[in-house]
Amino acid sequence: MAYQTINPYTNEVVKTYPNATDQELEQALTTGHALYQDFKKQAIRERGEILHAVAKNIRSHADELARACTIDMGKLLTEAQGEVELCAMIADYFADHGAEMLAPVPLETIATGTAEVHHHALGVLMMVEPWNFPYYQIMRVFAPNFIVGNPMILKHASNTPTSAQMMADVIEEAGAPHGSLINLFLSYDQVEKAIADPRVQGVALTGSERGGSSVAQAAGKHLKKSTMELGGMDPFLVLADANMEDVADIAWRVRLYNTGQVCTSSKRFIVMDSVYDTFVEKLVAAFSKVKPGDPLDPQTTLAPMNSKSAKEKLQAQVDEAIAHGAKVVYGNEAIDLPGQFFMPTILTEITKDNPAYSTEFFGPVAHIYKVHSEAEAIALANDCMYGLGGSVFCGDPDHGVEVAAQIETGMVFVNNFMVSLPELPFGGVKNSGYGREMSKLGQMAFVNEQLIVKADKPNLANPAGGLVALQKID
Repeated sequence: MAYQTINPYTNEVVKTYPNATDQELEQALTTGHALYQDFKKQAIRERGEILHAVAKNIRSHADELARACTIDMGKLLTEAQGEVELCAMIADYFADHGAEMLAPVPLETIATGTAEVHHHALGVLMMVEPWNFPYYQIMRVFAPNFIVGNPMILKHASNTPTSAQMMADVIEEAGAPHGSLINLFLSYDQVEKAIADPRVQGVALTGSERGGSSVAQAAGKHLKKSTMELGGMDPFLVLADANMEDVADIAWRVRLYNTGQVCTSSKRFIVMDSVYDTFVEKLVAAFSKVKPGDPLDPQTTLAPMNSKSAKEKLQAQVDEAIAHGAKVVYGNEAIDLPGQFFMPTILTEITKDNPAYSTEFFGPVAHIYKVHSEAEAIALANDCMYGLGGSVFCGDPDHGVEVAAQIETGMVFVNNFMVSLPELPFGGVKNSGYGREMSKLGQMAFVNEQLIVKADKPNLANPAGGLVALQKID
């Protein structure tokens, strides 16, 4: 594959990067494994200090990082700036809390002595990350695993190579030892080769269902731990007593953020019949006010999609949905600009036999469904192969929690934006993947949870239920 930065606003090829050689991969594995051995001798506190330095260096390079991200994949500069700051927050969080989360955990046991679970690094990890949040996707794996002591090799998306290399450079410049994070422009065959290598002990992937299935298969074949953060068709439930002004102000933002190219975007708006017409009217009004243009211009509110191929795929999906009976209530018109712009579009009357019912639309297209009861809303939300996130909007937040608990996703937000913060676990169920990133759950994704039982002197007692039956020797 060709690693290129192609500005999706100007369509200009900015820079092309050479593919990594097998020799470079071997050197990265050798370097990473040697660093793993060194990390085992280093205090967690020292790596915490380095992570704080990484956060500081990210902030000192914030302007150039944000600009590079926007040129790489087209997001609004203001959104890129927010992503950069979130990366610094993640680094600071795991610097502050990593040692505490990795402390030994005592266990109550009938065994003689004391029992504890200790947490140790596993070894080199392989990271496969996507283009839509080119820095954040790196940092939410890097920060917790750096604290643990797992070196990492990064294979980033082919259309965000500048962002990938820039973040790797900023991390090393801050004092992270060489090998902590090595960015390589790898092929998928080389990724599989790395996964097969005994020095690699885990694989973290964020990406498509297809890519996740392929990488998970390779990890399973070689008995390597893996986490998979894949696609989503997140439901956005609007109950009858919801405050429609608040709902309207949030709904358009959660669908158009990052031009709708977010796994956890609200993609299916499931609305009670009593407020359905109001919701549609307000969403149309909000979509009609966005301003497409140069994503580096702070006045722009609609950025281009990340690539020509992404735009063409989304258009084909919309066309197919319409051919199967979906109704366009807004959008689906060309935007007269040279970049990869897609007009925000609203589809209704999507039936279960329409391919759009079960297909993720990764762009600024909203699907709206009318339901007649909360039970129907919950059933529709769960009638999906994905289970990443979701939202519930209602007048009574406690009842909202009751509804949220019935939705089959890894995350649900009641009367709130979907947010990603270092203290909150991120991940899904069903075809949205498995495992969690961020928070203590993410911290433990790639550790050896080692049981240590200590007796003050040799113990010959055999507690009830023990596996070993001691025999008397005559």
